[in-house]
Amino acid sequence: MEEAIANAKQAIPAEVRMISGCRDEQTSADVSNVASFQLPDPAGRAGGACTSAMLKVLYADHKKLEEDLSFQEVLLKIREVLQEKGYEQIPQLSSSRPIDIKNTFDLVPDSITGTRRAVMIGINYVGDNPGELAGCHNDVENMKEYIKDVHGFEEENITILMDDNEHTSPTRDNILAAYRTIVEESQPGDAVFCHYSGHGGKLRDDDGDEADGYDETLVPLDYKTEGQIRDDLLFKNLVGGFKKGVFCTFLMDCCHSGSVLDLPFQFAADGESDSMGISPGFDFGPLLGMAAGLAGSGGLAEIISNPQKLMEICGACVVL
Repeated sequence: MEEAIANAKQAIPAEVRMISGCRDEQTSADVSNVASFQLPDPAGRAGGACTSAMLKVLYADHKKLEEDLSFQEVLLKIREVLQEKGYEQIPQLSSSRPIDIKNTFDLVPDSITGTRRAVMIGINYVGDNPGELAGCHNDVENMKEYIKDVHGFEEENITILMDDNEHTSPTRDNILAAYRTIVEESQPGDAVFCHYSGHGGKLRDDDGDEADGYDETLVPLDYKTEGQIRDDLLFKNLVGGFKKGVFCTFLMDCCHSGSVLDLPFQFAADGESDSMGISPGFDFGPLLGMAAGLAGSGGLAEIISNPQKLMEICGACVVL
């Protein structure tokens, strides 16, 4: 484990945690009516099952209920809520550092004194039959209310992408640009929260770094013409770019999301696991190689300003 932790710190300087709605091989769900989840303000009828269940566990009557819950309890309670609603998906917690899941859950640690920034993405794929969803915009609105009311995020530091003709459109380029911007702006001592609610997918792995032979993906609004966003690209544009001392939490409410950020440590709320361990089949080799490429390039800012360098580092994963 000590070698794994050392490799993780080398590959991922920041502390990154992700709550995902299901395992890689599972699908998530869109709920037609979230009123039954007893949220303070449902902000509409539909919503994602994972987001709604998590808010039900963490947030009621505008109180910070997680003060009395451990990481393990939060994940298991989310699964209980899902099971009560008839969903079989198993939520997971993954991270860049091993976490004692018996410790008190924190979306943002009390020790964080810097700026709190968020990128929140909700894609309903309006008019894209049969792939149209109904609840992703509501997920963003509900979660935005929670992080503002309970965790002190301010409106000016929250970036929202939604296909509602009011916010920035969640195209592939815009999603990656929002992620790169929050990486650039975040400094040691800052907290980051990223929420994605939309479709997730799987594509045949094209560089041999996936044990199951598939890359997990996010599905942007313009996926039909611009392609999906592979986990490799998410690491290079997002996870691996944050500075040491930045604290990041992700909520991925989409199908096949268990390892979409390629984080090395994992706990599954399957009722059998009682601790966090190394993610099954995880290979640090490709991760360390990507991290070395980022470091050798002169840093993320230089990569962003040099498309040729980005192509050299990302290789085939840039063109999907």
